[in-house]
Amino acid sequence: MNDSGRATDGVVYSATILEHFRHPRNRGALEAADRAGEAHNPLCGDRIRLALRTAAEHIVEARFHAEACAICIASASLLTERLRGMDHASARTIAEEEVIAALGGKLRDERRRCATLPLEALRAALDP
Repeated sequence: MNDSGRATDGVVYSATILEHFRHPRNRGALEAADRAGEAHNPLCGDRIRLALRTAAEHIVEARFHAEACAICIASASLLTERLRGMDHASARTIAEEEVIAALGGKLRDERRRCATLPLEALRAALDP
């Protein structure tokens, strides 16, 4: 990606994607995590681990570690911000379209999985 936000494939990322990619929130290890989920996209190699600390069926804190593209990292950053304070049942109902809309723009079909990979990791973390 160059400084203008243009990816090597010619796609221009939204300001939201650029902000959360360049300055991701909640990235790194989570001490005392009691739930974690992982997801991997074998087509592009993106990998993400989402860790949660919960209490009384509510998410107290969420953090992630990713070896992934700008879209996936931005999506994880936005998702972890949203999760704090949310109950497990509500977190399970977050739709893929909500995650994509939060990124501030349309994504090409082949990049949708990049945006939803953090959601896949969340669902794995919340599965009993």
